[in-house]
Amino acid sequence: MSRSRLDGCVALILGAGSSAPGMSIGKASSLAMARAGAKVAALDLSLEAATQTVDDITAEGGQAMAYGADVANQTQMQVAIDAVMHDWGRIDILQINAGIGKVGGPAETTIEDWGRIQKVNLESILIASQLVCPIMVQQGKGSIIGVSSVAGMRYIGYPHLAYSVTKAGVIHFIKMLAQQYAGQGIRANTIVPGLIDTPRIRKNVAKVFDAEGDMAKTSAARDKQVPLGRMGTSWEVASVATFLASDDASYITGTEIVVDGGLTGKFV
Repeated sequence: MSRSRLDGCVALILGAGSSAPGMSIGKASSLAMARAGAKVAALDLSLEAATQTVDDITAEGGQAMAYGADVANQTQMQVAIDAVMHDWGRIDILQINAGIGKVGGPAETTIEDWGRIQKVNLESILIASQLVCPIMVQQGKGSIIGVSSVAGMRYIGYPHLAYSVTKAGVIHFIKMLAQQYAGQGIRANTIVPGLIDTPRIRKNVAKVFDAEGDMAKTSAARDKQVPLGRMGTSWEVASVATFLASDDASYITGTEIVVDGGLTGKFV
């Protein structure tokens, strides 16, 4: 990827760390955009996780700084955005990766679960857009990238109700954002990943496929579901994010790009 593709841009990545060992979509996107020339503001609930991402970027010669904040807390996010603007002076790209879930349907999902997942997965987008859109409007340009899931489009083989409903909401929220701000130079699109091999899968979903959480069995089962014969990688999502962030996608807004190895095109 060209080092100059995002040259001069500042990319704010929410959920830029990794919740467990491995490469999350947020971390891969941070590295990919830095490799394309962006200055990366890596934000995560865990400042330590964000710092690890920054260390990886700077080890490759990129520019990045770490910020710690709860994306669902408006006060913390205001402080973080103010710090980003102080440090970098602008925000050209906003990628919203943070997301949580709980396996289960209505019977297993408490009102407390529902509210917690709604806050992190959807309310965080409202907070981020309230804080960042005015900055992009003043700049006259910006790219906002939401990260949804095929679970927000289809039933994926096991009940994941609160997560799925909020991920459907991400798609529609970003569509509404795109229409409102298109005339002010801001593009907004959603990436819809399919079955991606991320730390979150190893940490939270493996037991759906194997009672003992055996990752080899989980990987085999998930690979079998995908027409291309394997789960995707975080890098394959990150490359799409970098494209959407760049001027190569200058005429793309208000839509979603599905990155799923053909999964949602299957009949069964």
